[in-house]
Amino acid sequence: MRRRTPDRLCAEAVELAREAAEEAAWPGKPGDYLGATADDDRVVTHFFECHDPGYRGWRWAVTVARASRARTVTLDETVLLPGPGSLLPPEWVPWSERLRPGDLGPGDLLPTEPEDLRLEPGYTGEDEPPPNSVLADERATPAPLPPADTAAPGTVEETATTGAPERTEVPRIAEIGAVADELGMRRARVLSRLGLQLAAERWEESFGPRTLMAQSAPATCVTCGFCVPLAGSLRQSFGVCGNQYSPADGRVVALDYGCGGHSEAAVMPAPVRPADPVLDETRVDALELHED
Repeated sequence: MRRRTPDRLCAEAVELAREAAEEAAWPGKPGDYLGATADDDRVVTHFFECHDPGYRGWRWAVTVARASRARTVTLDETVLLPGPGSLLPPEWVPWSERLRPGDLGPGDLLPTEPEDLRLEPGYTGEDEPPPNSVLADERATPAPLPPADTAAPGTVEETATTGAPERTEVPRIAEIGAVADELGMRRARVLSRLGLQLAAERWEESFGPRTLMAQSAPATCVTCGFCVPLAGSLRQSFGVCGNQYSPADGRVVALDYGCGGHSEAAVMPAPVRPADPVLDETRVDALELHED
């Protein structure tokens, strides 16, 4: 890229640029003149040192310009710009990447992306037709009974009194949804395999077998009476500590974690007996002043 040659009249307007920098830098004053660069035809930016301690390495930039065939140079703008060795803030990072565990406070909302890989769709019944729709009625209404001699085994039952065939009704969609609510399955999304793996790695890092507490424990949590197992697939590896004296009380712990508060740690260590003092200050020594 070809470098522009600064316009002569604009490059000579150093005093005009300094006056503008002094006005913008009030109550301080700009420092030494650092040079000028050509931004465009008949547009030049002059640079001055900035002595503000909060902007170390920055510089005042004053841009001047003149119209075509004009001899008068006018002021364009005055700004404070960072220099080559200036102190700059870190590059902006989106809030979703800045968020750390423990940052969520009362009243804060943390929305999740629709395509969050940590979650996957769960059973909600929303993909089923409404209970009062025609399609739902077709699914819930039992099919006509076949002839008695051609009925398939297990589809027709005879009553004990009349001997008339009886068909078990298909449960309605609303009833299925109620059962799903009772079992805790009617959630829009649940943890995916990736979400479970990330949670397990995070929990195991804090309360896992590699911690110093677990390595010095008398036994693991899998044999501890204070360990409350989790539900689902995580039950095989994790539980919740219910010992109020444990450092992991109320936390999710790995089953191969352990601490000194194990329920079966019946043998208490004996207290360490201190060594005998070199100078016993609790005993009175009798001193004889005379031989008799």
